[in-house]
Amino acid sequence: MSGGAASGDGRKDTPEQAEFRDYCQDWLSNNLPSPPTVRLPQSPLEIMTTDQLEYLCAWQKSAYDAGLVGCDYPEAHGGAGRKDCQRIANQEMQSVASPYLPNVIGLGMAAPTIYFHAQEPLKERVLPKLLSGEEIWCQGFSEPGAGSDLASVQTFAKKDGDNWIINGHKVWTSLAHFATWMIILVRTDKSDKYKGLSYFVVPIKEALGKGVTVRPLIKITGETGFNEVIFEDLVIPDAWRLGEVGEGWQVAMTTLTHERGAGPLVTPASGGKDKSSSRRSGSYGLIDLAKECNKGGRPASEDPIVRDKVMQTIIRQEGLRQAVRMSRVPSLVDHPMRIPLQGKLVGTEIMQDVAALAMEIEGAASSLYLADENAPHEGQWPLAYMNSFGMTIAAGTSEVQRNILGERVLGLPKSK
Repeated sequence: MSGGAASGDGRKDTPEQAEFRDYCQDWLSNNLPSPPTVRLPQSPLEIMTTDQLEYLCAWQKSAYDAGLVGCDYPEAHGGAGRKDCQRIANQEMQSVASPYLPNVIGLGMAAPTIYFHAQEPLKERVLPKLLSGEEIWCQGFSEPGAGSDLASVQTFAKKDGDNWIINGHKVWTSLAHFATWMIILVRTDKSDKYKGLSYFVVPIKEALGKGVTVRPLIKITGETGFNEVIFEDLVIPDAWRLGEVGEGWQVAMTTLTHERGAGPLVTPASGGKDKSSSRRSGSYGLIDLAKECNKGGRPASEDPIVRDKVMQTIIRQEGLRQAVRMSRVPSLVDHPMRIPLQGKLVGTEIMQDVAALAMEIEGAASSLYLADENAPHEGQWPLAYMNSFGMTIAAGTSEVQRNILGERVLGLPKSK
């Protein structure tokens, strides 16, 4: 690619970025891992076994060593010191349908929060192994009594000299069963809902059985990526605090900005034999499915109603993709957070509608699950349908997301 050529997201690569893109393409063409010997879950949030984790962590470490992960972070913090190149590496990895990176919470939420708010020694200590995937991260925000209303968290940290003592209960904690570290929002003052919050990082793996208990939560899919984490008199140093005491809400906004729109959305795999094209996922995967499933004695792809519904989902998916491209043209951006926030809302609802349409196309065969050799596309679509409900709840429900868009982007009165 010559310098100045347009990239896949509508931006033009500088000569340095074009050179990096060529490097990524060349490296990926020679270094994609062999297919796993175990079934991988549809997203990193459902990793259950050490075999799954080891395969994916080996891939992240390989990509990191090659300079495709952590591209834009300073070298002092384990990055490559490049400028606006992570998006290029992401585009090229997606274009060849490489395995996903398992440390999704670390990369998408913990890393930017630590980079902007942690003290320098903490950055140097944790960011390199976060980027390489050698240490997995999880997020300690939601509690049994505080989900979408995040400012109501009650897990409490009490100051004790240069340390803090944490007691409380976090829930829906993806990857906690493998995590070395957790980013956590806690209450340090009960007199003020927002100003009484502070933000820390917590080494939960080394504290297992010594102040930290992790319990799996089994989903309807049978997967156990979720967990609850209980803290009982866990002692941590003040050096692991991000931001000032009482400014946890502001620090959490950095995390939520990335969680609620900055990261790529995971779409259900198309299944079947041909996974060479990233277009054969999401709505496009329905085309292959409709060709293989029968409806009224004919391929479902010949049914005009099915064809119309598939086309409508493809239009919505492409519309979202083009909106993301538009967001990268400054003159077309009316509000910096509109399309990122909208992307999370619309993208997760498209995923749910795509999976529901797959169930309709499969008909009675949609009752066949992963272990059934007769299940279309290896039973991936029923799994995607059940998983899709979690995606419209995680990182703020669709209802909360609409409130945020209305209040913060459109300037509508705050809902009661």
